[in-house]
Amino acid sequence: MRARASRPHMREPLLGTPPLRHSLHRSGDDLADRRAEYAEAYAKAGDLAAAADLMSQAMERAPGWLLGRVRWGEFLAEAGEAEAAGAVFREALEQDEADPYGARLKLARLGAEPVPDAPSPSFVAGLFDQYADGFEDALVRRLDYRVPDLLLGLLGEAAPGARFRAALDLGCGTGLMGERLKPLCDRLDGIDLSAGMLDKARRKRLYDTLMEGDILAAPRPENGDYDLVTAADVLTYLGDLRPVFAHAATLQESGGMLAFSTEFADEAEDFVLRPSLRYAHAPAYLRAALAESGYAVVLEAAETLRRDRGEAIAGTLIVARRA
Repeated sequence: MRARASRPHMREPLLGTPPLRHSLHRSGDDLADRRAEYAEAYAKAGDLAAAADLMSQAMERAPGWLLGRVRWGEFLAEAGEAEAAGAVFREALEQDEADPYGARLKLARLGAEPVPDAPSPSFVAGLFDQYADGFEDALVRRLDYRVPDLLLGLLGEAAPGARFRAALDLGCGTGLMGERLKPLCDRLDGIDLSAGMLDKARRKRLYDTLMEGDILAAPRPENGDYDLVTAADVLTYLGDLRPVFAHAATLQESGGMLAFSTEFADEAEDFVLRPSLRYAHAPAYLRAALAESGYAVVLEAAETLRRDRGEAIAGTLIVARRA
């Protein structure tokens, strides 16, 4: 089945767009920056057409301003100018193929391009670097984030009383899952794309090693393997999960456990790109993809993962065992 993008109203804020007022993301042209600030004010007040017009003026003065171009495309999209927005997002991709602001995902959300199997690594790294400082407060205190506790509970049901020789926390972030895993593991490693997140995790002194990089580049431990691999709220930033499961299988021997969470999609599609620019996956797709890589599902649970803008986000949690 083909992936698709769900497309409700375009007013929902998009991930991966840093605030234009931040010094790191300004254009370098004072007048362009001022017009961008006015554009943000108009957008906040609901006048998206005026916001888009002001951003077009800002871009005339600062044509090399990549973030400004992406923000212009977002205002156009929110104003209902999908064709114009698509053209602007394509210009952003031509300007920087690394796509640090997720222009390709935003094109997919407009229906202007197929849903990619994964976002660009620079987009994901930038997204989490942006949120690193307030990440835990936002997730735990304001969004009622439950994944680490839910995943730990499911793992305890699947392997009661188990202690793990070596565990790998994929997309470890600030170490929220690591805090739960540490008492269960003789060795705990983590990997994440975001240097900012890793800096927060490092301060907790939970992990034996922390690696900066793509989870598909995670190596086996020296002279061994991982008998536990976890991915808590990480796979929501990837579409096709078959490469992830296949790579996890290379890190584990028979009997190794894989525990992860995804956002829930119905069975009509394998995975969908949600308006939040996160992916959701159908449980049947997850089971099939796991089986392809030699995993059998031990336990599966449907749970609310967190809240987002007042909405309960439904998810699937799975513990699987390597055959």
